[in-house]
Formats: sequence, C-alpha cells, structure tokens
Amino acid sequence: MKKIALIGSGGSGKSTLARRLGKKLNIEVYHLDALFWKPNWTPTSKEEQIEVQNELVKKEEWIIDGNYNGTMDIRLNAVDTIIFVDINRVICIYRVFKRMVQYRGKSRPDMAEGVNERFDFDFLKWVWEYPKTKKPVVLKKLERLPNDKKVIILNSPREVQLFLDKVNNEF
Repeated sequence: MKKIALIGSGGSGKSTLARRLGKKLNIEVYHLDALFWKPNWTPTSKEEQIEVQNELVKKEEWIIDGNYNGTMDIRLNAVDTIIFVDINRVICIYRVFKRMVQYRGKSRPDMAEGVNERFDFDFLKWVWEYPKTKKPVVLKKLERLPNDKKVIILNSPREVQLFLDKVNNEF
C-alpha cells in the first residue's frame, strides 16, 4: 500500500481514516476538499482538479481522500489500493451534523483556510441519497478495475478500526 485512494459518502470517516492511515504508514495525505475549495466555498474548475490530481498521482506514495466522481478515474488508474468507506447513511448524517456543530464558523482540519463549516441542506441531501445515487456508480467503477488493484470495502466503524489495527501487521 503506497498509493491509496479513500472514497465514500460524506460523513463516512474518510478524512479521519486517511489521517490515521497516513500516520501509521508514514505516507503524505492529500484531502481533495482542501485542494478544491477556496475561501467562502468557491470551487476550483474541473480543469484545475484534473491538473492537480495528475500531479499528485505521479508521486511515489500518497493517500488521497475524496470522491469527486468526475475525476475519480485519475486516482483509480494510479492506485494500488482503494478503500471504500461504505458506512450506513444514518451514521454519516449524524457525523455531518456533529461536525457542522463542532466546526461551525471555522475550517475543519481537512479543509482549506477560509472554508468555514456551515449548515448545507444540499450536502445533507447528497449524503442521504448517496447509497442510491452515487454508491452504485462507485461499485461499477470498482468492479471494472484490473485484478492488481486491491479493493477494501469497510462497512462499519468497527470494520474501520479492525482494518487500522491490522495495518502494521499485514500491509
């Protein structure tokens, strides 16, 4: 595991897992949200997203946290390991609400400065609908990957912790 992509719904714990995994493996972590949102929630262009990711995947080792389905293939083509954090949407919604309260008016650790946490109904709706709208697309992408790519699907917070516990022993 030297080139790792973490994907999954908002609130699934991707960023936290990425940070913890990065520390365990001593690999640099890149949060796409931090790279692709400018102050006051100003998005970067898709062209810039493509350019940034094409540069990141050239590195010898990396952990990239984030979905961005429109550019996901850049990461999936370059990875050796994909971790799909597929947590129940009720847990994801709870976690999103929790971080909205915890970081209200401040930037989260996985976001750029000036991108302050806020209540966002559209994002909550996206998280709630993720299992029906985004997950099937992601699973299809994962099914089409060559056999040399390791795909790890974690379905609960307990599975995430068990995975982290065995990282140093098995990987």
